[in-house]
Amino acid sequence: MNESGKKVAVITGASQGIGAGLVGAYRKLGHRVVATSRSIPDSDAPDVLTVRGDIADPATAERLAAETVERFGRIDTLVNNAGLFIGKPFTEYSQEDYEAIVGVNLTGFFRITQLAVGQMLHNGGGHVVQITTSLAEHASSAEPSVLAALTKGGLESATKSLAIEYAAHGIRSNAVALGIIRTPMHPEEDPELARRHPLGRMGEVEDVVEAVLYLETASFVTGVTLRVDGGRSAGH
Repeated sequence: MNESGKKVAVITGASQGIGAGLVGAYRKLGHRVVATSRSIPDSDAPDVLTVRGDIADPATAERLAAETVERFGRIDTLVNNAGLFIGKPFTEYSQEDYEAIVGVNLTGFFRITQLAVGQMLHNGGGHVVQITTSLAEHASSAEPSVLAALTKGGLESATKSLAIEYAAHGIRSNAVALGIIRTPMHPEEDPELARRHPLGRMGEVEDVVEAVLYLETASFVTGVTLRVDGGRSAGH
């Protein structure tokens, strides 16, 4: 049980890139951290618990929540960072593509968020953050992305619904919608990708971390989608 009074953050998709950056950031913020992904390595840090599993499988969510409460006694923050993007023309998506994207982006959000919010109700408050994409509301001819819009757009709508449903319980819900971020998926600064952002560069993991931490500490902010996309959503 959490006898130290430290808050506990659960971060999905935490083995690399944005997720790994968030793990480090929440540790610096003083939180205990539970990090999950299919390939997350073990951690011997006393304030870090790693749980391997596919978040698209509801059984992973059940195990993740149970191990978090058993080890640390509570959940204060959930960052739904795990996500899958497959960019194809709409008519070229396969059933397998559809099931994979919906599995990670929607099913992966659904059960762990239910369980986390249940713990937050018990604790008297908390914060849920969804990582989405600016393509959900601002389509680009250069990036076919119907399934991203379907799933991540759904998360943005769910973010608002959660915010209103649980505001009276001290639980906030927000989202961060991204442009193209330099991660292991896009490890190098690509001039073509950079030009898709009015600021003229790709985003960095630190840009996303700063946005999430702002929302974490902004106690009067709920139901918003903070666009960290280099100006893409404002247009060119």
